[in-house]
Amino acid sequence: MPLAVAPEDFGEAVRGLAKAGFAGANVTIPHKEAAFAACDVVEDFARRAGAVNTLLFTPQGIEGRNTDGYGFVANLRAHGVDPAAGPVLILGAGGAGRAIAAALQDAGAVVTICNRSPARAEALAAALPPAFVLPWGRREAALGDFALLVNTTSLGMVYNPTLEMSLDQADSGLAVADIVYAPLQTALLADAAVRGLKPVEGLGMLLHQAVPGFAAWFGVTPVVDDELYRIVAA
Repeated sequence: MPLAVAPEDFGEAVRGLAKAGFAGANVTIPHKEAAFAACDVVEDFARRAGAVNTLLFTPQGIEGRNTDGYGFVANLRAHGVDPAAGPVLILGAGGAGRAIAAALQDAGAVVTICNRSPARAEALAAALPPAFVLPWGRREAALGDFALLVNTTSLGMVYNPTLEMSLDQADSGLAVADIVYAPLQTALLADAAVRGLKPVEGLGMLLHQAVPGFAAWFGVTPVVDDELYRIVAA
């Protein structure tokens, strides 16, 4: 059940859900950092990611977890992409970008952060050593140095500007992942497909990241398969 909550009301809304008897909640942008602050207990990975996307309401209080990184890596593997196949270029330095960067590092990848705001990129790289930083203006020229490109920004999402990203300099083996799932095929992914690169859409990440939370809330671990994908995509 989706609930639209204004940022200034987020903490009060979450406490209301807990008091109303909900088992937990999934949190999406722009609330993941606010969710971190609202928790009484935060798991180690979520603390490293600096953001929470999964809330569990327990007798001890609000517990925060981050399953974005897990969901992203699981979706990569479901598409036949090895997260540690080579260097990774991550566009964006928000909550999702930080979780994905941490998960890719845990999987063995060397990560470079590229963000429109250099200060945020530098801060994220400092928080996740040994991550590197690439200036936003060099994102296209340097693309040949990477095995995986990941868009973690909201650029390309419905009602948002398109991500301006030429793939002309990409190596033929480049995998291109976009965490945007509305639309299912962003302009970035369409361009990757036309060029014969490996596109990885965002809906799979959405489904995979929900698995640990669903298991914690209901005691049942769902399986992400083609049927589930078709149902949610529809």
